[in-house]
Amino acid sequence: MGLWEDAKNIRDKDPAARNVAEVMLLYPGFHVLVTHRIAHFLYKHRWFFCARLISQLSRHFTGIEIHPGATIGRKLFIDHGMGIVFGETTEIGDNCTIYHGVTLGGTGKDTGKRHPTLGNNVLIGAGAKVLGPVYIGDNVRVGAGSVVLHNLPANSTAVGVPAEVVRVNDVKVNPADDLDQQDLPDATNQRIARLEAQLSRLEAKIQGEYPPDKE
Repeated sequence: MGLWEDAKNIRDKDPAARNVAEVMLLYPGFHVLVTHRIAHFLYKHRWFFCARLISQLSRHFTGIEIHPGATIGRKLFIDHGMGIVFGETTEIGDNCTIYHGVTLGGTGKDTGKRHPTLGNNVLIGAGAKVLGPVYIGDNVRVGAGSVVLHNLPANSTAVGVPAEVVRVNDVKVNPADDLDQQDLPDATNQRIARLEAQLSRLEAKIQGEYPPDKE
């Protein structure tokens, strides 16, 4: 039931998918879920070499690298998939969507739990990086190209490098079902606008304290 559910989920979310059979035969995002289930089973039973062998073979054929120790929930939709990396202690909740080029990785400074935890209904945009043992709450959207280094609260949208929360409690019930990533605020422009406003206030204050000399 699990893999059939995964295949139907991909069919429903990908407008290019015509039917479940096409997904099961041709989609690397589905193939990697199949091989990961096998590798994760072996990993939990301490067959580490065999588990890693399967994951590396899957990486070769799909372009998606998922460590066999990673934990993945129901109905994960991996779109395109090339260049995706999930670290060993990554945990992903149910009904998440992850685009190509995403890294759920470590910082190199942590031990034990080193990789991110994603809640349910999370969407991670293309090329985004989520690094370290951070927690991404339910219903979070991370914009394409963002770099997340800190926890993100539930029902929020984060964009930028480093990522910052630009919206809270105004996303749809299941943002992972909303594939529109164009209507996102520009965090960099917002930062610049705040700096310009602050500079204007400081200039006005300085001019008020030190009025220009009269000729």
